[in-house]
Amino acid sequence: MSDGDRFPLGYYTLAATSIALAELPEALAKRLPRYPVVPATLMGRLAVDARHQGRGYGELMLLDAFSRVLRNDIASYAFVVDAKDARAARFYQRYRFRFLVEGDRRLFVPMAEIAKLFS
Repeated sequence: MSDGDRFPLGYYTLAATSIALAELPEALAKRLPRYPVVPATLMGRLAVDARHQGRGYGELMLLDAFSRVLRNDIASYAFVVDAKDARAARFYQRYRFRFLVEGDRRLFVPMAEIAKLFS
């Protein structure tokens, strides 16, 4: 294999973001302080090379991202993703992500639920 034949299997990006309190389901929002927004972490992109899709790499990268955010010292109420299409949304829903606004492609999962995965 030459150096030109080496490609990453996939990648993801993380960034700080916020969620408007009014966008959260009422059952969750009523337990939070009455600030207009709550801090969150945005997974800006999760991609797996087409030659390696369907082998579990997306799940491994998502779990790695969860782990990194849990270890971060910066407070984050939720983990947020913008699904590029319905297939991607279904992928995230398997990990307890919920839509912020029905009909939109932005999904979230509270960090407390992610912490349960690692306990």
